[in-house]
Amino acid sequence: MAKQENILIIGAGLCGSLLALRLGQRGFKVHMIEMRPDLRTVDISAGRSINLAFSNRGLKAIKMVGLEAKVYSLCIPMHGRMVHDIKGNTFLSNYSGRENEAINSISRELLTALLLDEAEALDNVTIEFQKRCTDVDFENKIASFEDNISGNKFTVSTDLIFGTDGAGSALRKSYFEERKFLFSFSQSYLTHGYKELTIKPDKNGDFKTYKNALHIWPRGDFMIIALPNLNGSFTVTLFLSYESGTYNFNNLTTHEIVTEFFEKEFPDALELMPNLAIEFFENPTAPLGTVKCFPWNYKGHSLLLGDSAHAIVPFYGQGMNASFEDIVEFDTFLDKHEGDWESTFKDFQSHRKIDTDCIADLAIDNFHEMKDHVANPIFQEKRKIEMVLESEFPDVYHSKYSLVTFKETIGYCEAMTIGRAQDKAILRMLAANKISLKEDLNELLKKVQDETSNILKEDTTAKTFKY
Repeated sequence: MAKQENILIIGAGLCGSLLALRLGQRGFKVHMIEMRPDLRTVDISAGRSINLAFSNRGLKAIKMVGLEAKVYSLCIPMHGRMVHDIKGNTFLSNYSGRENEAINSISRELLTALLLDEAEALDNVTIEFQKRCTDVDFENKIASFEDNISGNKFTVSTDLIFGTDGAGSALRKSYFEERKFLFSFSQSYLTHGYKELTIKPDKNGDFKTYKNALHIWPRGDFMIIALPNLNGSFTVTLFLSYESGTYNFNNLTTHEIVTEFFEKEFPDALELMPNLAIEFFENPTAPLGTVKCFPWNYKGHSLLLGDSAHAIVPFYGQGMNASFEDIVEFDTFLDKHEGDWESTFKDFQSHRKIDTDCIADLAIDNFHEMKDHVANPIFQEKRKIEMVLESEFPDVYHSKYSLVTFKETIGYCEAMTIGRAQDKAILRMLAANKISLKEDLNELLKKVQDETSNILKEDTTAKTFKY
């Protein structure tokens, strides 16, 4: 493929930094411009998730750019959900029945910094910060910017433009302004928001609670979760309605009310968070939204990737992983079309759009599962069955969670379709007392497989997938 094209990337977050690195490795001349300051020199977290769940789909991309060892050094494995009930009792619900499968907690800042360093080390990649994209002239392939510090305005002429500038994408806004009704766009928000808090390390710098799990306090309509950090702390996230319920973000207005809320709903977490009441009012409350749009490309020379094209809520831990998988999938279409950028863009978006819509829907589903269902006895029984089947038949059976999180060889849509059918099959048979862990496991597997196949046959939208 010819490498004479100049490529402009708008947005230097995780997706943009990975894209710059990969295109730079391929030999293209890459110019990446970011609206925010360089996070390697300035703290710019401002309510964004401090740590993220990193799993197999993201790992594909990291392997592609040759950073597997460096990234793993930033990870803390989490083998399952440590569920905390209101009395402080806990139980570990594993993510998989296979011993080698876990998700990882990783620092957004450290991972982004690594990708920026690796991209910037290439002679053909340049990066600028604190310059905001204000407009894109698609006919002439010119992007306009404004320097956040000086206020100076300037333009960048290029051959190709990629938008990796997140849920508030400037490139996507330009698409909408240019194409009007020919550009489909939706942005929907949950009635809940989130606020990040902290469980600090103990006086020896160690973790105050079990390190290798995602901790979750499900309370029906709200919850908190906690992910471990390398420094011995946990990042705690409260997911709560803005308006409804006895306690909500709108009425948690004093230190006394916040403390009362945690004493009532999360007493064991409160014991680990002596600075809760102060930190609660220092940190922002942020919304939870989903963005879907189409087309992702325009004029054969621009393309949206990552959250710019498909922002999702964080409840499947797949936001970063989906964005990274975008780069892997896009890379394969670059090889397929060998320099025909218009065909590359069109084929990629048609192929990828289906899967990103599915993971967006799954993320909403998992919001309800995490805040409520994980504490439901029939759900717990279903998970026990899934774990046993995965343990006894590791090459044959994968739960919905495993299909989405660990089976990176299939798309999100296929994982969702098969996974939902399996869930329905197990729950249906549990309700009818047709299956039990006391029976022969081979017979149990056959029952689940047969019922899943029947459900897939009933669902005409799933006819392309074979269980």
